[in-house]
Amino acid sequence: MGADRDRRQSANRQELTREVPELVIQITRLGFLALLWLFLLAALRVIRSDLQAASGLKVNLPSLRPGKQKPKSRGKKVARQLVVTHGALSGTRIALDGKPILIGRADDSTLVLDDDYASTRHARLSLRGDDWYVEDLGSTNGTYLDRAKVTAPLRVSLGVPIRIGKTVIELRP
Repeated sequence: MGADRDRRQSANRQELTREVPELVIQITRLGFLALLWLFLLAALRVIRSDLQAASGLKVNLPSLRPGKQKPKSRGKKVARQLVVTHGALSGTRIALDGKPILIGRADDSTLVLDDDYASTRHARLSLRGDDWYVEDLGSTNGTYLDRAKVTAPLRVSLGVPIRIGKTVIELRP
C-alpha cells in the first residue's frame, strides 16, 4: 500500500511538471494576444485622429462685411506676406489675402511642410480684425511663437518667429 501511494505521488509529480510548462505557454500566449490588441487599439486611435484632422476643423471667425470694417489705423504696418525664414522651404513667400492659412504636411494645406516634426494639420494663421492670430491644431510637437508654446490662439506681430518643427515663418509687411 505504501509503495502504491509512492507510485501515485511520483506519477502526480511527473504530471505536474508536464502541466507547468503548458500553463506557462498558455499564459505567454494570452500575454502576447493582449499586447497585440493593445497595439491594434493604439493604431486605430492614431488613424481616427488623423482622419478627424483631415476632415478639417471649423473655426468661427469674425466676418468682415464691407459696411462694417474698422478704419485702418494710419502709420501701423500691416502684414502682407508670410515668409519662411528657416527650414526646407526657406525663402518661400505667401501673399496674405485675409483667408486662413493652414500649415502642415497635408497636401491641401496652404503651406505644405516636408518636415518630420510637423503634423498633418499642425497650425492655422487667421485674420481677426486687423491682426493675425496663430493657433495650434493639436499637433504632436507643438507650435511656438517666439519660443513660447502656443496653447490658445495668440496674436502674431510682424517679424516674430513662428516655429513649426524645423520650419520658422514670419509675417512681413
